[in-house]
Amino acid sequence: MKAVILKKQGDVDQLSMVELPIPTPNDDEVLIRVHAISINPTDIYARQNPALDYIFNNETPKILGWDISGVIETVGNNVSTFTVGDEVFGLLNFPTFTTAGHAKAYAEYVVANIADITIKPDNISHDEAAAAGMAALTTWQPLIKNPIKMGDRVLITAAGGGVGHFAVQFAKYFGAYVIAVASGSKKDLVMSLGADEFVDYQKTDFLKVTEPVDYVIEGLRDEHIQKTLSIVKKGGTLLSLWSHIEGSEWEKRAKELDVHAYYNAVVSNGKDMTAIAGLMKEGLVKSHVSKKFKLEEIAQAHTELEKNHTAGKIIVNP
Repeated sequence: MKAVILKKQGDVDQLSMVELPIPTPNDDEVLIRVHAISINPTDIYARQNPALDYIFNNETPKILGWDISGVIETVGNNVSTFTVGDEVFGLLNFPTFTTAGHAKAYAEYVVANIADITIKPDNISHDEAAAAGMAALTTWQPLIKNPIKMGDRVLITAAGGGVGHFAVQFAKYFGAYVIAVASGSKKDLVMSLGADEFVDYQKTDFLKVTEPVDYVIEGLRDEHIQKTLSIVKKGGTLLSLWSHIEGSEWEKRAKELDVHAYYNAVVSNGKDMTAIAGLMKEGLVKSHVSKKFKLEEIAQAHTELEKNHTAGKIIVNP
């Protein structure tokens, strides 16, 4: 099979196409013929940063990628919930801050634990399904722990990006009034997903035009939290999608303002994927795929994502 290996951490020139044997699933796994791979910022960080080498679990070759959609080719001896021919998708074997997670998704075939996948709805494509892995779970998992209430005013930053465009839709699903902050080029996308207000951060400071909100979904990092904390009502909530809150200066500031601020690390979870699949099947949530690349164009896909202006998601097709 074709696969893209990472020779060592570094620039995109460290990504290399090779031929490898098709992997064999263990008893609780399935072999999937990959139809679509979703590229995420985590892929970029893992490629660049030697400190993240632990995620590969000392295995070689190193193969990036966690988000896939495809068709089951083989099932393990203990697998009864999936069968050959099932169309499935999910976030595979995602690492934690201390444990490895070498999913090896940049390939024509991948092995998946059945706990990480769910059935793809018939009414969405493999591209749309792959796009709804890590990006959708990143917001869905914290929101089911700390729910948005019906009628809450919710501010979402980076609302037109991979995670942000799902955040808008989930907030609307929970009955929120959504104020979306993004670049002007993403206004049409964000409004089409249900946002009630739009602020072009390149032209307007949202603090000057937005009344206090009940909930913030913060899609930017570090110092920007100082701004978004200041707009949350007393007793409200701020979810930071990227920056740790516990032990930080933001935690102290949030307590002073009587705001519940927290960070949630995404995890692979087939049950959560099933919930998202249900929303997609009903047409309540959809993926926006802005660009597609072939597997041999993986370096170009990484370079495109590194520009930090992607609307929705970038997909790679083996």
